[in-house]
Amino acid sequence: MNRATAIFAMSLSVGALDLARADQPGPDWMPAQEVIEKVLKSGYTQVTKIEADDGRWEGEGVKNGQRMEFRADAKTGAITSEKLDD
Repeated sequence: MNRATAIFAMSLSVGALDLARADQPGPDWMPAQEVIEKVLKSGYTQVTKIEADDGRWEGEGVKNGQRMEFRADAKTGAITSEKLDD
C-alpha cells in the first residue's frame, strides 16, 4: 500500500468514527428519560421514540390524539419544534 492510499484509508476510517459519534448524546445533554418526562408534561400522552440526532433530541409521540414528531433542546429538554407525523 502506498502512502497516499494509506492516508486515504485512514481518513475514511476517522470519518466513519465521526459519523458513529454524531448521533450519540453529549456529556452535558439532559438524559433521555428526563426529556421524555418534560415532553409528557407539555401535553403528549405518549412518547414512542426518542433519539439523539444532529445535536438535539428527536422523537415521536401522541399529542391531542395525533401522531407527532418533535425536536427538543439537548441540554434543557424543551421542545423546539413539532409537526404532524407523516
